[in-house]
Amino acid sequence: MNKETMKAVAWIGDKFVVGPITGVIVTFHGLGDPGLKSVPTYEENEWASAGGLVVMPYPGPWSWMNRNARAFVDELIGAVYANYGLSASVPLILTGGSMGGFCSLLYARYSKHPLKACQALYPVCDLKHHFSERPDLPRTIHNAFYGYKEEMDSLFREHSPVDQVPGMPRIPYLIVHGDADLAVNKAAHSDRMVRAMRENGLTVEYVEVPGMGHHAPLFFNVYRRTIDFVKGMLNSPKSPSP
Repeated sequence: MNKETMKAVAWIGDKFVVGPITGVIVTFHGLGDPGLKSVPTYEENEWASAGGLVVMPYPGPWSWMNRNARAFVDELIGAVYANYGLSASVPLILTGGSMGGFCSLLYARYSKHPLKACQALYPVCDLKHHFSERPDLPRTIHNAFYGYKEEMDSLFREHSPVDQVPGMPRIPYLIVHGDADLAVNKAAHSDRMVRAMRENGLTVEYVEVPGMGHHAPLFFNVYRRTIDFVKGMLNSPKSPSP
C-alpha cells in the first residue's frame, strides 16, 4: 500500500505535523460516521503540533472492528510506518469514542503491531448487551457479521472487549465515561470493563464523569486529560545538534 492508496482509504494528517514524527495516533470514528475528514480536530491539531501523526482509518461505518476491519487496520498501520520511514521505536497509540472507543479497545486486543497506549471515550464494551440497548443497533451489528459461520454468541464474545480482557496487551489505558450516558450505559460497559481489566492486572485510568451524557462536551479538565494522555505517550522531540 503506497501513500496514494493510504490516503484514499484513511485520513492521514501528515501536513499538520510539526517537526519529526514522534508517534502515530490511530483514531477510530463512531458508528455511522462515513464522512471524509479534511482538517484535524482541536486535540488532533495539538497532537500534531507535538509531532503526532494522526491516522483515521475508514473500515466502514458499521464495521464493529470485525475481522476484515482488523486486517485492514493492520495493513494500514504497516504501510504508514513503511511509507514514512518510521522505526519500531515510534510509538503507536489508539483512541476513539463510542464505537470508536470500542474499536480502540478491541483492536488493542488483536493488533499485530506493538502498542504504546490506548484511550477510549464512552466505549461500547459488551456487544451482546449493546445489541438490544437501542433500536438502531441490531441492523448495524447484523451487517458487520453477515456471512460469518459462527453462532452469534461466539461472535459476541470475539468482538466484546469485556470478554477479551485476558488477551489485551499490558499497556496504559485511559477510559472516560459519564453516568448520564443514555446511548452506552456506563454500568453495563465501562464499569464492567475497568473492573475486569484491573482484576487481570492491567493498568487503567478510569475517569468517571458525573452528569455527562453520550458525546456530550467534556468538562475542560477531562478534555485536557484526554489530550495530555496521548501527548504523554509521544516520543520527546530530539534537540537540534549544536
